[in-house]
Amino acid sequence: MQWTDEGIVIGVRRHGEASAILELMTREHGRHLGMVRGGFGTRMKPILQTGNSVSASWRARLDEHLGNYTVEAMRQRASNFFGAPHAIYGVTHLAALMRLLPERDPHAELFEVFEGILDRLEDPVLAAPLVVRFEMQMLTELGFGLDLEQCASTGTTDELIYVSPKSGRAVSRSAGAPYADRMLRLPDFLRDNDMEPAGRDLEDGFALTGFFLARHVLEPRGQALTDERAHFIAALTRALPDANKFNL
Repeated sequence: MQWTDEGIVIGVRRHGEASAILELMTREHGRHLGMVRGGFGTRMKPILQTGNSVSASWRARLDEHLGNYTVEAMRQRASNFFGAPHAIYGVTHLAALMRLLPERDPHAELFEVFEGILDRLEDPVLAAPLVVRFEMQMLTELGFGLDLEQCASTGTTDELIYVSPKSGRAVSRSAGAPYADRMLRLPDFLRDNDMEPAGRDLEDGFALTGFFLARHVLEPRGQALTDERAHFIAALTRALPDANKFNL
């Protein structure tokens, strides 16, 4: 068995004295692991950093085997993240999200989005809304997508400002008013990709996606939202211009 694909490093751990078990999110083969001989050596270690893009050839005698990777650098982004604390936490958080996907299950569209965010991660103004949208897309990929197209109660598409924590469906201003203290707020930028977040939109967005990630994805696995996510959000509040700051 053999294939070659483009991949993004989402995890690496030592194997033996100098080799590494490399976890990639690949374009055509999904989340995929393999061993890199000498992966912790001086030549390969800088390449095998979370967030870097590589060209990877995987080979194994049988498909179900771990197999071996031969890796060449394509884009070494990781070194650029060290100058921006939000980017360091952000790449770790994004990699943790990718590890929620089933192994070897292709998600080509999600790969493209992931790559695009990494290329913009150093800019907090761009990164913040992109990561919120990415978390929402992850919910969809994992089978827990939110229905934000029309009001769950009335069917209207106007003034959708809430999301029901029970159903994950949008609720209009009038229908949700009696239950406002129990509703999650729906920021407009999550319904319209051409809109920029304003006011408390980022705060509401992270609260919304975090709630459903925790309830539907993490808690059933005995997990919780990561510290890296919390640190990423905290670092964003320090890095964003005053007009875009938020608190969670």
